[in-house]
Amino acid sequence: MKSVDLAIRHPLAYARTLRGWSQADLAARLRAAARRRGLRSGVDRQRVWKWETGRAVPDRDSQTLLADVFGIDPALVPALGWPGWLPGEDEPRALAAHSTADALREAIAARMDRRNFVAYTAASLTTFALEWATATPAAFSAAHQGRPVDADLVSSLESISESLTAAPTVQRQYTAPLLDDQLAIVTGLIEEGRYTEPVGERLHRLAASLAQTVGWHRFDHGQHASAARFWHAAVHCAHAAGDRDLGAGVLSDLAYQALWLRDPATSVAILDGALRRPLHPAARSVLYVRKARAHAALGEERPCTRALGAAEHHFERAAGTGTAPSWCTWMSHSDLAVDTGRCLLDLGHARRAHTLIQEGTDVLPAAREKTRAVFLAYEAENYLRSGEIDQAAHAAHTAFTMADRIGAPRCTALIRGLAPGFAKHATAPGVERLLGALARSATT
Repeated sequence: MKSVDLAIRHPLAYARTLRGWSQADLAARLRAAARRRGLRSGVDRQRVWKWETGRAVPDRDSQTLLADVFGIDPALVPALGWPGWLPGEDEPRALAAHSTADALREAIAARMDRRNFVAYTAASLTTFALEWATATPAAFSAAHQGRPVDADLVSSLESISESLTAAPTVQRQYTAPLLDDQLAIVTGLIEEGRYTEPVGERLHRLAASLAQTVGWHRFDHGQHASAARFWHAAVHCAHAAGDRDLGAGVLSDLAYQALWLRDPATSVAILDGALRRPLHPAARSVLYVRKARAHAALGEERPCTRALGAAEHHFERAAGTGTAPSWCTWMSHSDLAVDTGRCLLDLGHARRAHTLIQEGTDVLPAAREKTRAVFLAYEAENYLRSGEIDQAAHAAHTAFTMADRIGAPRCTALIRGLAPGFAKHATAPGVERLLGALARSATT
């Protein structure tokens, strides 16, 4: 495929060129799509040219055919409008006055993940983080004719949202749709309600927290473009509310996603931007842990060691610095130990890594089952690398069974990723049982 000019004038031209199609090729594919539906289409190269130069807009039937050709869910056509539903790389919305409602609406409209890759480019995410680090809080204003929104209503919404976001992983199949609806309600109030500045700050902070949680639900299910959109909206809301800690936390979620998608350099760049603002020590501790993980993935031992030292330093400071931000109250000595072990594993220090991962997993609170499953997956990978196959199989089977039971697909994906390594040791104790569990789960 030929290289793509990122300055292509129209999203349709971008999507077409990504696939190596000429305008005539696209026209032919549209006519073929129409024939499959028992219809006729007169689209030709000239018509495609008019669409790409803005001289004409395809009608609804033509857009439906375009969605068919590009493999896009047709429900996105009316939801996002022309040309917003076309596949391509998007740019994060700039942090500006009154930008929160638009950012939230974009995330909600794109509930169905239309791409397997992140919605934003690495360069645009880095720029977005640096913009957040230097921009003053964006202004917000209530509608002049909307219904009044008082503090009592916001308190009720905050209470409901807190209950939903605190629900254990096993209940998320029930709470996830409720969180979506709750975010839609809050977005409507932000956009159409009349409220005082203090109430507006609370509404924006609540929207940021809900969008952050919804983003994690999408991320856990591998819907990365959708997760990025919700996190992008959450940063806008936190910024408007003047909540630096929350904004930094959501940026660190975007950085963690980049690391998960094997782009640790982008992860480091985002975190460098997020760490430029003054933050609560607990927030800085989490950000430095994630930065250490990214440096370790890059094989950068010295920066990794410095980041781990900073994470521990700020974690100890946090105990005497007032209440930690709610999004990072989970941070514990157990997390520090396991993430340090994971860093050492990536850097090739398997023996010390195993000790820390095991120690951290042993003292993890029982309520954090999903985290325990992830930690056990790390332990299994470490045992597998060191050739202790039976112990690796036992840890992997325990992690997979736990994650499958509570509905944690991101963790089960970790175990599935280890399957080829286990398949090389099919006769080792426990491996047959593990591979059998993975196979049975794949068919259900």
